[in-house]
Amino acid sequence: MIISVCVDLKQIFLQGREFKWIKPDNCLRCGSVRLWGHGFVSAYFDGFGQALLLRRFRCPDCRCVIRMKPTGYFPRFQARITKIRICLSFRLFSGNWLIMDLSKSRQRHWLWALKRKSAAFFSVGQHLIDAFDRLMKMGRIPVSRAI
Repeated sequence: MIISVCVDLKQIFLQGREFKWIKPDNCLRCGSVRLWGHGFVSAYFDGFGQALLLRRFRCPDCRCVIRMKPTGYFPRFQARITKIRICLSFRLFSGNWLIMDLSKSRQRHWLWALKRKSAAFFSVGQHLIDAFDRLMKMGRIPVSRAI
């Protein structure tokens, strides 16, 4: 289970294991208040040359593992949601790829996945940025390959 928390990635990078994570009040699966520290997991994010350590907690009652994740990121994505949307908007409105620290192949992957998901959920004529926003409101990841 993943919990999004508002944290500063730079502070996580600088402090590593010493970063003070806020422990959840209870288990999201069973409601137990007995949560134990369950170590760290490595995760990569854009702008950092090495993996950052994200805190995990474990519920001894239902054995659920809870992983903390910074707000503003899709699960299993290294780029911020806003950055993905900006790259796609730029491509759709200008016809060019936004050259920053992102490769064209990553941006192409996002666009292809958005087109596929938009066609699966909406009409073919749906504007893709509108489809991105509608999928977000539905709780879907607009740029994932899974439908």
